[in-house]
Amino acid sequence: MKKLVIFYSLDGNTRLIAETISETAGADILELKPVKEITRNNFLKYFAGGKDAILKAEPELLPLELNSSDYDLIFIGTPVWAWTYAPALRTFFKNNDIKDKRVALFYCHGGGERNFIEKFEEAVKDSKILGKIGFKDPVRNEKEKDVARAREWAVEILKAVDF
Repeated sequence: MKKLVIFYSLDGNTRLIAETISETAGADILELKPVKEITRNNFLKYFAGGKDAILKAEPELLPLELNSSDYDLIFIGTPVWAWTYAPALRTFFKNNDIKDKRVALFYCHGGGERNFIEKFEEAVKDSKILGKIGFKDPVRNEKEKDVARAREWAVEILKAVDF
């Protein structure tokens, strides 16, 4: 069974969890990178990201190094921006077919989840969702605890899959 972790991360929270899951699951990893990234050096980046999320922006991505159609199980990770997933994921979902794939969803947030998970699930509604998990700013808060949770969750997802 081929496994892939696809993620977008601006501040490193989602990257930390993605790398942990990839290592634990023995999965390839694919970071989504916009051609034009949001400036990372000030607080206004959160407003820019939130605006793009609300407006359902679809930023152009750098060429993908891996093809999701080659994988049987896909872990998908995103930060929560304005109660939805990051625009880079919107572009990915538009341009890549993950219909009928087994997926596991993870996300990082600063405390405002609201109805985020429903939107994330809707984006992959034609896939089989094996699980979902959220982390509150793991880099700044409980890094070791969240890394351990991510490992445990990845193992649970693997157990849920018929090998």
